[in-house]
Amino acid sequence: MKRGVAVVIALALGLAVWHERVALAAFPGILSAYSAKEYCSCRYVMGLTASYCQGYVKQYLPLNALEDDPVRALVSARGLGQAATAQWTGARQGCRLVR
Repeated sequence: MKRGVAVVIALALGLAVWHERVALAAFPGILSAYSAKEYCSCRYVMGLTASYCQGYVKQYLPLNALEDDPVRALVSARGLGQAATAQWTGARQGCRLVR
């Protein structure tokens, strides 16, 4: 009886993962893109300190790297095998993802 319940639960979990496979595949890219864009906005649009903005974008899943180039107003984030870069484009446009 217990084995049958475990099989049903495993099957249900497998079906749920299969149903959400597209969203799960996109998640690694979303983590790095969100972090780069939000850090850029925090730092260059709002004008807050680097230490505050690092805490602001901190996620449950840690990033491998978060690099800030203040001369070019460019922020790069790497996490879960994906990388993203955001750059401040000006006061009217704010920050945008560049890759």
